[in-house]
Amino acid sequence: MPTVGIPPAVPVPRRPGRRGLVGVLVTALAATLLAVLPAAQAQAAPVLLSQGKPVTASSQEHYGTPATAAVDGDNGTRWSSAAADPQWLRVDLGAPASLNRVELRWEAAYAKSYRIETSQNGTDWSTAYSTTTGAGGTETVNVSGTARYVRMLGTARATGYGYSLWEFKVFGTTGDDPGPVIPGGGDLGPNVHVFDPSTPGIQAKLDQVFQEQESAQFGSGRHAFLFKPGTYENLNAQIGFYTQVLGLGLRPDDTTINGDITVDAGWFNGNATQNFWRGAENLAVKPVNGTNRWAVSQAASFRRMHVKGGLNLAPNGYGWASGGYIADSKIDGQVGNYSQQQWYTRDSSIGGWSNSVWNQVFSGVEGAPATSFPEPRYTTLDTTPISREKPFLYLDGDEYKVFAPAKRTNARGTTWASGTPQGESVPLDRFYVVKPGATAATINTALAQGLHLLFTPGVYHVDQTINVNRANTIVLGLGLATIIPDNGVTAMKVADVDGVKLAGFLIDAGPVNSPTLLEIGHQGATTDHAANPTTVQDVYIRIGGAGAGKATTSMVVNSHDTIIDHTWVWRADHGEGVGWETNRADYGVRVNGDDVLATGLFVEHFNKYDVEWYGERGRTIFYQNEKAYDAPNQAAIQNGSTKGYAAYRVDDSVDTHEAWGLGSYCNYNVDPTIRQDRGFKAPVKPGVRFHSLLVVSLGGMGHYNHVINDTGASTVPAGTSTVPSTVVSFP
Repeated sequence: MPTVGIPPAVPVPRRPGRRGLVGVLVTALAATLLAVLPAAQAQAAPVLLSQGKPVTASSQEHYGTPATAAVDGDNGTRWSSAAADPQWLRVDLGAPASLNRVELRWEAAYAKSYRIETSQNGTDWSTAYSTTTGAGGTETVNVSGTARYVRMLGTARATGYGYSLWEFKVFGTTGDDPGPVIPGGGDLGPNVHVFDPSTPGIQAKLDQVFQEQESAQFGSGRHAFLFKPGTYENLNAQIGFYTQVLGLGLRPDDTTINGDITVDAGWFNGNATQNFWRGAENLAVKPVNGTNRWAVSQAASFRRMHVKGGLNLAPNGYGWASGGYIADSKIDGQVGNYSQQQWYTRDSSIGGWSNSVWNQVFSGVEGAPATSFPEPRYTTLDTTPISREKPFLYLDGDEYKVFAPAKRTNARGTTWASGTPQGESVPLDRFYVVKPGATAATINTALAQGLHLLFTPGVYHVDQTINVNRANTIVLGLGLATIIPDNGVTAMKVADVDGVKLAGFLIDAGPVNSPTLLEIGHQGATTDHAANPTTVQDVYIRIGGAGAGKATTSMVVNSHDTIIDHTWVWRADHGEGVGWETNRADYGVRVNGDDVLATGLFVEHFNKYDVEWYGERGRTIFYQNEKAYDAPNQAAIQNGSTKGYAAYRVDDSVDTHEAWGLGSYCNYNVDPTIRQDRGFKAPVKPGVRFHSLLVVSLGGMGHYNHVINDTGASTVPAGTSTVPSTVVSFP
C-alpha cells in the first residue's frame, strides 16, 4: 500500500568529499535569506511594476548591456553579466507591492538554474521560486507575497556566456495595506517569573507552580523561572512538568543558588521513567546536603550548569529512571547514576561517575570513565566532533539579550569555565516575543520582517506552517512552549540556509494527520553549511498523549551539516489518544542531508522505522529507542519477509556512516510472542561502522533475534531478566 507523505526512499544528491564552490559563492553573494511575506489579497488586476524602476546587477558584460536595459520595455536591448556563477539582477519597486508573477525574456545565454528572490530591505532575501531546469526563451513564473525588491539570482548558466535578459518584468498590485509592522521586544508574558535576590516570596511561588505542575504530564500549564545574577539563599526549586529554571547571567557562576534544584518522583510512587519535559540552565547550585537530585527521563535537559557538589540522577528510593542529558556543565563532585538506564553527557567536566546499567555515553567530558563496553557499559569519545551550545536569554545590565554561542570543533569541556564565552549577543528588540494567542500569520510576518522568535511559555495552535527562511534566525522557546499544527499542516519548515538555531520547544501533533511536523531544508537540498550549520536543540516532538495526534514522518532533515543536539521524538505509549491506529505515526526521524551529526538522539514507539538515514557521512553519538509497545500482533509489524522494523536503519545506498552507544528495547505488552529480527540495520561496507550496540527485552515482552543485521545474540535466553544482548563493534 502506498505510504502517505514522504516515500521511504528519497533520492538525495550526494556531495563528493568535503564539498564544492557553489555554496561558498552563493553565501558570499546572497548573504542571508529572508522569509517570503504572506500574500496579501490583491484588490485590483496585476500590473507591470518593474518597468523604468531602479535596477542594479552583480556585473555587466560591457558598456552596451547595462542592467537598466532589462526594465526599459524594449525587447531589442538587454542586460548581460560576466561569464561566471552566480550573478544577479535586482529591481527596486519603490514601495512594498503584492506580487503575482515574474516574466523573464532570455537572450540565447540563459540560466539553467536560478531563483526569484524577494526582500523588504534589499539586504535580506527569501526564495519565491527556484528551478534547476530553466528552459530559456520566455519564462513566466507565479510568485506571491509582499516585497519591495525582487531579483533573479542565477546559479548555473546554460551556456559558456554570462546571463542575458532582454526583459525582466515583475507584475503585482500596489496600494494595498501590507499590514502592521510587528514590533520587536516587549515583556515576557504572564508565565515567565523573574526574580532577583531581594524579591519576596520566591520559595512560595516556586512551590505554587510545582504543586500545579508536579503530575500535570499532559496539562496546558507552561512556566519559566528566570533568576537575575546574584546569590539566592535557602531555596529548593522543585521542577515539575513544562517548567524551566534559568539563570540570567552570561556565565552560570553569575547566578548562584545556595540550595537545591530538585526533580524527584514522589508523584509516581518513586518511578522516574515519566519525568519528562523540564530543564535547568545557566545556574550555579550549591546543594544543602552536598548532592543535588535530578531524577529525570527523556526530554529533560541539564545545560550550562555548575553543581558545587555531587549530582544524583536517581529518585528517592532508587526506583527506575530512563535517561537524560547533560551538556556544557561542571559537576564538582561525583555523578551518581544509580538506576538510570541510559544517559548522554557532552562537553562537560565531572568529578566522577558511578554505575552503568545499560548505556552510558560521554563525548568531550573531562573526568569521564574510559570506554569499557560491554561491561561496565561506558562508551567515551575524547571530544565531540562538532558542537554549538544552545542559545540562552541573559541580562546585559538591564537589557535582555539572547546569547548564541559559537560553533566548536573537537570540543572538550565547558564553553564558560575559562575566558569569555565566544558567540553573538542579539538584543531582545530583534525578537518577536510570541505570547499565547499569536497566530501563525503574525509569526510568519514577524519572521519576514527579519525578526527572530522568542516563544514565551504557552500552547500555540498554528493553522499554517511557520516558515523560517532567513539565515541565522533564532527560534527559542521558554517553559517548553508547545506548537500544535491544525488541519494537518506541517508545524515548522526551515529553508536550506545557514545557521538557523531552533531550541527549547515542543511540537505536539494535531488530530488531523500531518505529512511531517518539522522539516529542515527542502527535499534535494544541496547547499554546504559546514561553516555555519543549523542546530536543533531541546526540540521535542510528541504524537498522542495529550490527545489523539497523527503524523506520517515527525522530523525530516534535508539540509547538509545539520546538528541535532538532544531531541526526544515520541509516539506516545500512554496518556489520551493512544492506540495502534489512534496516534498512527509510521516514521520518527528521516535524515536525507549529508554530514548530519546527532548528539543525544531519543526516538521511540513508531509504527514502522524510528530512524532512517539516507545521507552520507552521518554520525550519531548516543541513541535510545523503544519499539512500539502496542503492536497488536506479529503481522502488524511484518516488513516483507523481515520480522519488525529496525529501530535505526542506514539505507543500503549509504557508503559512510558511524555511530556510538545505541540501544533499542522492546516491550510488546499486547502480544509478548512478537519477535523482532534485529534492532539495527545497516549496509556492510568499510565506511559504515557502529560501536557499543545493545538490545533489551523488557521483562520478556517480545524479543530480538539479533542486535544488528544478523549479528548479535538473541534476547530469548535472557528471558525476563532484562539483560542486554550487546555488540561491541560492527562490522
